[in-house]
Amino acid sequence: MSEAPIVVIGTGLAGYNLVKELRKLNPEQAITMITADDGRNYSKPMLSTGFGKNKSADELAMATPAAMAEQLNIVIRSHSRVTHIDCAAHTLYLGEEPLRYSKLVLASGAEVVKPRVEGDAEDCIYSINDLSDYGRFRAAAEGKKRVLIMGAGLIGAEFANDMAAGGFEIDVVAPCDQLLPSLLPPQAAAAVQHGLEGLGVRFHLGPLVSRINKTAAGLQVTLSNGELIDTDLVVSAIGLRPRLDLAVKAGLQVNHGIVVDRELQTSEADIYALGDCAEVEGRVLLYVLPLMACARALAKTLNGEPTAVSYGVMPVTVKTPVVPVAVAPVAADQAGNWSIDAQGHDVQAEFRNSDGQLLGYALTGAKVMNKVALNKELSPLMP
Repeated sequence: MSEAPIVVIGTGLAGYNLVKELRKLNPEQAITMITADDGRNYSKPMLSTGFGKNKSADELAMATPAAMAEQLNIVIRSHSRVTHIDCAAHTLYLGEEPLRYSKLVLASGAEVVKPRVEGDAEDCIYSINDLSDYGRFRAAAEGKKRVLIMGAGLIGAEFANDMAAGGFEIDVVAPCDQLLPSLLPPQAAAAVQHGLEGLGVRFHLGPLVSRINKTAAGLQVTLSNGELIDTDLVVSAIGLRPRLDLAVKAGLQVNHGIVVDRELQTSEADIYALGDCAEVEGRVLLYVLPLMACARALAKTLNGEPTAVSYGVMPVTVKTPVVPVAVAPVAADQAGNWSIDAQGHDVQAEFRNSDGQLLGYALTGAKVMNKVALNKELSPLMP
């Protein structure tokens, strides 16, 4: 087994950053990366900045797979899909082709939740979850002006800002009563919504999209309240969920994500998981800071120095430049109350318990600059 490579499935932010960290510790370890897409290195958070910056998919890419393979001294198998993992034999299969591994890392990320709508326009609904998705949508949007976004969470809000800044007419539809419902208290959400409305974004909060039909002039979207909206393209941003199929087939323990311990090992020896597909001590965190912490810890473990991951204070930045947002999300089981200081788009919301301890915050506009001071009051997420 010492001659078998470490194999990493996935060339997204988690996979590439893990390999970069491992290379700092061990320049010679044999490493093979496998990806179902083209393997280009890019930063996924930048997908929701492309229209405002007028960037093509190629311009968002930072390096080709050939360049990454040379830079990191690794083998990259692009456009390759792992079909089966034989844990006992330390072997995975690309169709009929076996590939041995010494250690295996699942960094396969999250997949989009697909909308269920009636109508004849399913091929006009786009989800933008990777660079290839972005490229396809960008091509489809050429010459178009109207985009309807399904979803008012982080991704929906970011794309609304980005596409409005890129000159599109935007409608946002979501079955909730406020923007960013899982992250912001109502006053902060209202500030962000008002800022986006200033860019021309129209919100339809409460109803669902029930039907999308093609028309001579584009698309007609029917909402569950009977409202009709004419548009050219539809973006679905209704949510992400960890990719679990391969782990389930391999018999690994899964819950909301692939269950791993603090050393990011799964229920099988020599198989690890990190990033959006992993569940660490009950937490699935689809954000960059936890991913980076996991990459640093797992690199040490794979290099023979078992290292438990720890999460410090990990605020979330929402890329809505019209009204910037920084959030330290409050855990669902935390008891306490919000205190709000609001002036226009500038909102500072602090969530404290009965002892006055800060458990989370939401900052918008100019108040975002206060996050450094507030971070010092917060306890680490997972010491």
